[in-house]
Amino acid sequence: MEKFTLENLRETMRSSAGIDEGVDLDGDIADVEFTELGYDSLAVLELASQVQRRYGVRIPEEAVAEMPTPRKAVYFINQRLLERDTPRT
Repeated sequence: MEKFTLENLRETMRSSAGIDEGVDLDGDIADVEFTELGYDSLAVLELASQVQRRYGVRIPEEAVAEMPTPRKAVYFINQRLLERDTPRT
């Protein structure tokens, strides 16, 4: 199983549309709300779309509310990867 990391999220955030050039994504952002990082709900949806394209993890619109911070987003994405990679018996 591949593991999605905070660094993977940072890379995706950097390539997403609408990022504020003044936001320091290299700092300790794990528990900072996306809104404080300059990401409104539309930008987080775009981020979720990019994660789906790059990593094959579908993030439904309603799940965006469950991911207010990068740490929670990484956790959510890893849970989805685990579900995807766990064989069903």
